Amino acid sequence: MSNQNIAQKRRTKKILTGHKPDSIILIFAIMMAVFGAIMIFDASVYQANTVFNDQFYFLKSQLVWLVMGIIPAVLIYFWDYRKILKLAFPALIITIVLLVLVLVLGEALNGSKRWFAIGSLPKIQPAEFAKITLIMYLSSWLAKRDYKYKDFKSALREGFVKNLLGFLAILGTVAVLILLEPDLGTTMILCITCFIMFLMAGEDRTHTLASGSALLLLVPVAALAAILEPYRLKRVMTFMSLLFTGKVADPQGSGYQMQQILIGIGSGGIFGTGFGQSRQRFGYLVENTAFTDSIFAVILEELGFLGGTLIIIAWLVFLWRGLKIAMGAPDKQGRLLAAGITVWLVMQTLLNIAANVGFIPLTGMPIPLLSYGGSSTIVSLIGIGILLNISKYSNIQNGQTKVN
Repeated sequence: MSNQNIAQKRRTKKILTGHKPDSIILIFAIMMAVFGAIMIFDASVYQANTVFNDQFYFLKSQLVWLVMGIIPAVLIYFWDYRKILKLAFPALIITIVLLVLVLVLGEALNGSKRWFAIGSLPKIQPAEFAKITLIMYLSSWLAKRDYKYKDFKSALREGFVKNLLGFLAILGTVAVLILLEPDLGTTMILCITCFIMFLMAGEDRTHTLASGSALLLLVPVAALAAILEPYRLKRVMTFMSLLFTGKVADPQGSGYQMQQILIGIGSGGIFGTGFGQSRQRFGYLVENTAFTDSIFAVILEELGFLGGTLIIIAWLVFLWRGLKIAMGAPDKQGRLLAAGITVWLVMQTLLNIAANVGFIPLTGMPIPLLSYGGSSTIVSLIGIGILLNISKYSNIQNGQTKVN
């Protein structure tokens, strides 16, 4: 064996044994979790006092969920992601079973069946866990496919029949079950994230065209889903009115939530009203959204445009580091897994922010780590734990030779 081969073998062994995690991602996760807990306490004080006579009620619940998410995230970090992916298929099957059961046995809330409620235990939302289990399974499934075709016939036979239809069958099974809850926001995030993973898996022009065409099909499907449900249609009409007239239609009815969000944002201005000075948290925002779906509006009210901008910049840094980890992963499944987790978390964040500033209709989805919520917090931390795991083997930050 030549000296060059021996050196390459040593470099390969060093990569596969792991390095230090990406420090920027780790610092980001800690800061977001801490800042999120502080803002959840701030935004939930009124509701906690009014309903539970305990101003720390929602903060204590959030801290419990953070611990419940940190424990598996730490365990996952110390467990090679290639071994974790071996559990992806049974995890996906369990998730699908739970998605079916929640439609039958789940707790109904505002016309949706998304949660399991067992006594005083925290509610479980299977659709949140579907995000990570589906991304895990598809990263392995896509990595095993062959995307290089000899001619058009082989592209049609292998690319369309074996790869695209199989991919659509897996994604469609999960997406349809979530859409039946109904939860259009989660369905859209899953579909877009998985299509981006499908696109990244290929190395052939035909595959790229097929991926792009399939992704475009989501537009009419999403539009149809949005107008079939009356409450979604009202959100769309409210958004269209704001877009074309600059005014919120029916501000005391279907447009109430958006009106209150915009009032809060407008009150904040450039520098904000100051921490703890939000007025919209005092019951003006619908139900518990001041510390869940609409927490970014409260952040803009208290910390202003500058505070909101810093949060967006932080998430863009997360996107940059996450994609760097993906590109430096030692194998294809690690690359797809890291990319999928990164795209999912960033896309969910940006869609929530866009809805809170009136760029898109209200979606009802939380911001990872910033919004109050059990399943969302736990799953987000698990996703970041996996991303940190992959970063240990990334050859970009460590200047190593890539292992395919």
